[in-house]
Amino acid sequence: MNKMIRVAALSGALALTLAACASAPEEETPAAGETTAAEGVDFKACMVSDEGGFDDASFNQSGFEGLERAESELGIEIRSAESSDPGQYTANVDSMVQENCDLIIGVGFALEDAIQAAADANPDLHFALVDSAFSDESFAPVELENARPLLFNTQEAAFLAGYLAAGTSKTGTVATFGGMPFPSVTIFMDGFVDGVAKYNEDNGTAVKVLGWDKEAQDGSMIGNFSDTEAGRTTTEQFIASGADVILPVAGPVGAGALNAASQAEGVSVIWVDSDGYEQASNEQYKPLLLTSVIKLIGNSVFDTVSAAVDGEFSSEPYVGTLENGGVDIAPLHDFEDTVPADLQSKIDELREQIISGDLVVESPSQTS
Repeated sequence: MNKMIRVAALSGALALTLAACASAPEEETPAAGETTAAEGVDFKACMVSDEGGFDDASFNQSGFEGLERAESELGIEIRSAESSDPGQYTANVDSMVQENCDLIIGVGFALEDAIQAAADANPDLHFALVDSAFSDESFAPVELENARPLLFNTQEAAFLAGYLAAGTSKTGTVATFGGMPFPSVTIFMDGFVDGVAKYNEDNGTAVKVLGWDKEAQDGSMIGNFSDTEAGRTTTEQFIASGADVILPVAGPVGAGALNAASQAEGVSVIWVDSDGYEQASNEQYKPLLLTSVIKLIGNSVFDTVSAAVDGEFSSEPYVGTLENGGVDIAPLHDFEDTVPADLQSKIDELREQIISGDLVVESPSQTS
């Protein structure tokens, strides 16, 4: 059975993956037009996107920026294959194998089957997979000596975003929806729901969350990561139900949520994966972006490529957390002066509590 059809079962399995965490390097994105800082080396790193493509203003783009940084700073050769449809995943991964790539990185949970099959068939090559561990036909996590999962405990950062959403909502209702019920999607929604619940507990309020039931692990999914029109109509439905802060967890589909928010008074959006405020495609919607739940995917890609170039590739999972800087929420940007100072201070306090372990944010989809 194709793993993508049994996401719910695999979500539980992912919670049992290795807890080992690799530290996240500091963000060092090269400036536009910067030349290669290292002499060329005989190494080819390759990447395959999911259906969102490398210009999704989200995790595919962030991953590709990490690959480009490796090209610039390490002097390696890079290749890429951009998918526009899930049916292309296997062929695109195979094309990278045929390119004689030393390291092949798949971006997104949906590429698990294709990357795992290629890793099994090509033990002399190295592979990495963003946002997913590997599993067997019984849903149990497995380790592959030549493949590294790049994982993120995003529920920690999403918790902060949920607290912020609840604290800034004027209607007492916020909402979230996903692309598909992958663990890398629902982990955002779990943290968001818990953050709202914590705000209610701290303040004696009753802010509601539409679109996700953490206990049932069920909620609003549009069925893909490309249909911005579905993102728009779903957001319109939430707005009609009173929601004034929306968290779309569907990559570029978030553009549809921004469009819907722009047609309503007092509605803001929380972006995911990268800082949506910094994305050129969101330029006209900047005033609507409350914050973003970010994963420094580019750093995890660069770190993995660098280790492979140095002959130190490891299959030990990279796990991004608040503690190692692998996940966080973005600055408030245009909302800096409107979000109450005491709310901002409380969110900083909660971040430190999570880092210290005094506050534990859990999700069935977390990796440690």
